[in-house]
Amino acid sequence: MALAERLFRTKPTERIIAEGGHGEGGELRRTMSLWQLTLFSVGATLGTGIFVILGQAVPKAGPSVVLSFVLAAITALFSALSYAELAGTIPVSGSSYSYAYATLGEIVAWVCGWCLMLEYAVSVAAVAVGWGEYLNAFLRSLFGFTLPDAITRSPGQDGGVVNVAAIVIVALATWLLLRGTSESATANAVFVLIKIAVLGFFCVVAFTAFTSGNFTPFAPMGIAGVTAAASQVFFSYIGFDAASTAGEEAKNPRRDLPLAIILSLAIVTLIYVLVAVAAIGAMPWTRFNPRSTEASLSYIVDLVSGTTWPGLVISFGAVIAIASVVLTVIYGQTRILFAMSRDGLIPRVFQKVNPRHQVPVANTLIVALFICVLAGLVPLGQLAEATSIGTLFAFGIVNVGVLVLRYRSPELPRSFRTPLFPVTPVLGAVFCVVVMAGLASVTWAAFGLWMLVGLACYFLYGYRHSRLNAEVSG
Repeated sequence: MALAERLFRTKPTERIIAEGGHGEGGELRRTMSLWQLTLFSVGATLGTGIFVILGQAVPKAGPSVVLSFVLAAITALFSALSYAELAGTIPVSGSSYSYAYATLGEIVAWVCGWCLMLEYAVSVAAVAVGWGEYLNAFLRSLFGFTLPDAITRSPGQDGGVVNVAAIVIVALATWLLLRGTSESATANAVFVLIKIAVLGFFCVVAFTAFTSGNFTPFAPMGIAGVTAAASQVFFSYIGFDAASTAGEEAKNPRRDLPLAIILSLAIVTLIYVLVAVAAIGAMPWTRFNPRSTEASLSYIVDLVSGTTWPGLVISFGAVIAIASVVLTVIYGQTRILFAMSRDGLIPRVFQKVNPRHQVPVANTLIVALFICVLAGLVPLGQLAEATSIGTLFAFGIVNVGVLVLRYRSPELPRSFRTPLFPVTPVLGAVFCVVVMAGLASVTWAAFGLWMLVGLACYFLYGYRHSRLNAEVSG
């Protein structure tokens, strides 16, 4: 078989499904309900972004930032619908990596999996890095003191030595994940409900000072302002695909995975729009400062109430939000690596399942250690920003995958079908390209370097150990 044929050889969908849940030493346990899957995606999506993003987005669009959130949600919806179809058709742990393997071939699947490593591992490290700052804001409001910069900031930041705070939150999330999937899902549900309650609290307080005049003029920067802000807030929606990484631990994956993906996007959109309306209603848009976090939710509720305790509640919500994101994203990363290991593209240790807890223990510990090193010792800088482009690349592959699988295997059972096919996946792919094109050149450079390293790893290890290639050689 020629090299090109080997690289683009697809893995039969039926085989991917048949292998689902199986790893060395045991099987993953199916314990997650629709409710838990939905909250997993909400937990991964609803992070600290909404607590600070308004200060950066409102000056670009004015009150019409509300439309920006809706426009970004519609952009995300096209890809979400594609994810929903493939998650219901191929209900396994690998998310877009497995979907690409079934539709576009091994090399594309590897690139997709490599992008997901960037999205998950590096982004969760970046999120964990910020946890110390939110924790300090909470401690400052409650007790009047903060932890030293030496242990709450990474090297390269002012006063940073080792970001112990980031390592602590990663370690806590890892401990929960090692206890079992059911326990992790329960903890995440609690975290998510707390941060939704905190954002609900913000809306209640902000609406007490609501002034309709703050929405006039509604779009001072016109359509250009709305679209500019939409590109910025789009990244607040990244994470809705988290449920698709739990395909082998869902009780009823064909029914629940598509529903969880769509429901999580709907819940997050509703929350974002309500928070945006409440924030602008409580404070004129001209007072939002993109160069500081003064226009954060904490500042607004303190301004409205004339006291500091509401801001304390918001700071607590931000601390919980990061904990939830760290938990769900580490989970997703380990399950994608589990699927890649089962295909032979990365070492076998990543697919070993602990028979007692029925979770990939070694996989989880390796991922956690890697993230701790990144978060504690490495200034992430531009690499963290490159997670956005990696995510969009994976989204684009999923949209193309829906098109390929519909035309190539129309007979496959599909529990969910993307509406308005083929328009929806085509628009999904186009939107991904458009948003990617608007990213900074330095982000593209970081992404290109990451891809070169990934391709080197594939040809040095993955290609030689691929189970599909071994079968062809045999």
